[in-house]
Amino acid sequence: MTRWTTADIPDQTGRTVLITGANSGLGLRSAEALAAAGGRVLLACRNATRAAKAHAEVAAVATGPAPEVVSLDVSDLDDVRRCAGQLAGDLEHLDVLMNNAGVMAVPLARTPQGFEMQMGTNHLGHFALTARLLPLLQRAPAPRVVTVSSFGHKAGRIRWDDPNWNTGRYLAWPAYFQTKLANLLFTGELHRRATEAGSGVLAAAAHPGYAATNLSTTGPGSRNAFMHRAAGMTDRLLGQSDEMGALPQLYAATMPDVSGNDYWGPDGFLEQRGHPTKVGRTRRAADPGAARRLWALSEELTGVTFTW
Repeated sequence: MTRWTTADIPDQTGRTVLITGANSGLGLRSAEALAAAGGRVLLACRNATRAAKAHAEVAAVATGPAPEVVSLDVSDLDDVRRCAGQLAGDLEHLDVLMNNAGVMAVPLARTPQGFEMQMGTNHLGHFALTARLLPLLQRAPAPRVVTVSSFGHKAGRIRWDDPNWNTGRYLAWPAYFQTKLANLLFTGELHRRATEAGSGVLAAAAHPGYAATNLSTTGPGSRNAFMHRAAGMTDRLLGQSDEMGALPQLYAATMPDVSGNDYWGPDGFLEQRGHPTKVGRTRRAADPGAARRLWALSEELTGVTFTW
């Protein structure tokens, strides 16, 4: 494969894309690239001040419709429902849903519905959002759902008896790895169900490698000044830019050779840096039984189902 960059993104004129967590990092870079290619980009953001700054940056490079800010806290299922209802009234269809927002290795916290914050944000919120936006997606000619995972999924285990860490000692990194495994299981089951239903929705996943985004300093690096400096130094020494980290998810969202349940990541050593290529996943992440079980659990926890 050639060294694919944003210059290779096909013309996005006429396509509407919703990106969660679009105010910074991978989401912002994805928004800029798609707006520069002519797409209508909806920046789904929680923080209005940061969203306004991101909107100005994306607007500065847009070659088609002006970008739009959509208020969304994906960790709050009530806000997910409100946002999806608003979009249903505003849009005729949705071509791409990029499930990008996430938190990483944060101290124990709870969503408004009582879920562990990482599970609630990284997986359950996006599960519910995808379900509620499915009617809009199915009105598009070639809809895609791209969910951002991580090579950290390789260490992931689903805590079937306690996915939200309600008992026992909370461990931030295992909690994060669980959600990244969940992202891949969700993608696989979404692809299977879409195919079974005869739907045109294409589900794919991507990961950024080791991208120097704000996750490393607002997550594990946020607890004290020393860890903040250490995280920043590690980013500079080992990480690649967020522009490079966004390439796999942009590839998954736009390129014609992407297939259902594909997983895209960097082509460099240990998938930490480089240009997009199709990458593998662990046996746990490809387990169809686990994917069906997680789907059922997610429906139970969120109270949301997919109507094909």
